[in-house]
Amino acid sequence: MRIAVLLKQVPDTDEVKLDEEKGTMIREGIGTVINPLDLQAIEAGRQFIEQEGGTLSVFSMGPPQTEESLREAIAMGAHTATLITDRKFGGADTWATARVLSEVLKRNGPYDLILAGEKATDGETGQVGPEVAAMLGIPFSTYVSEIDKKNDGVIVKRTVEDGYETQFLPFPCLLTVLNNLNQPEMPTLSGKIRGHAAKLETVTASDLPIPEGELGLTGSPTRVSKVFYPKIQRKCEMYALSDIRKGIQRIVRELKNRAIL
Repeated sequence: MRIAVLLKQVPDTDEVKLDEEKGTMIREGIGTVINPLDLQAIEAGRQFIEQEGGTLSVFSMGPPQTEESLREAIAMGAHTATLITDRKFGGADTWATARVLSEVLKRNGPYDLILAGEKATDGETGQVGPEVAAMLGIPFSTYVSEIDKKNDGVIVKRTVEDGYETQFLPFPCLLTVLNNLNQPEMPTLSGKIRGHAAKLETVTASDLPIPEGELGLTGSPTRVSKVFYPKIQRKCEMYALSDIRKGIQRIVRELKNRAIL
């Protein structure tokens, strides 16, 4: 069985800054980590390989320092890692990112199962996984909280607003997973040594059959048109203990005005 995991390196901070002219994130000078939900994807892939046999490969598109996260993924159980890096990829939106990832997966595949976190903590779009599946022409499922192998495919449980959905997807397929799927294991010392010593594959723009004009910011059909920081205004009314009944009546009146009661 061949499994691929799509990994993203994200800022390890809540103080993310944006370039107001380009509408892109400023990543320089910020600590980075593996996107938390991608850790569940790596662990799910590791468990599959442990039970079924095969290989687990991780892929990440980003700057050269993304190598750190790929080595951590190998320490967690991945067999191979591919760094997709080139200045020409800079500023890519989800579509341009998915275009590159799908071409690399075609180049290195085919894969029976492709896993990714439901979304990244920096963009919060949840679009890249489904877009990759669409470009590869394979079925996909999102918000996955349980996975069971079934003959030539998987049965998954999706967490949706009003409960759960159960789906069967034949191989090959792509799944984006939630954080309650599993509990990722910490890398062992031998795993860290293996990750440190591993030879990573590097893919650049010249390795892919994508015209330069369709890469990065110029190849992105979507733009962040405006960057602003919301102003939070708080209005607080205080009631003394002797006026507690008056305060409760005020809350009830406000809830009725908002059609909540």
